[in-house]
Amino acid sequence: MSGVADVIVVYLTFPDLKEARKVGRLLVEKRLAACVNIIPKIFSYYWWKGDLVSDEEVSLIAKTQASLKEKIVEEIKKVHSYEVPAILFLPISGGNPDFLSWIEEETEV
Repeated sequence: MSGVADVIVVYLTFPDLKEARKVGRLLVEKRLAACVNIIPKIFSYYWWKGDLVSDEEVSLIAKTQASLKEKIVEEIKKVHSYEVPAILFLPISGGNPDFLSWIEEETEV
């Protein structure tokens, strides 16, 4: 195991729970994430094509390794319904060493 520097969190948003569950399952099945958490209802405000938009969305948080970023973006863009999906990678600065090792063991490298 290479350590905490390689473990990251991916933050995503979706238009509905069905799509979030589909993508979350895909990420785990393909071992691109060790685990995903889905938050079924968030409220979002953003600019889109010149308009201020207010939407209800679904948030997904995935735990994975930094080395999988490109594959994750590729897979999500294939199936996401948004023209420009929100895909953000967040570094981890620490945590339970056993949990961090588990993430590394359960994801493809």
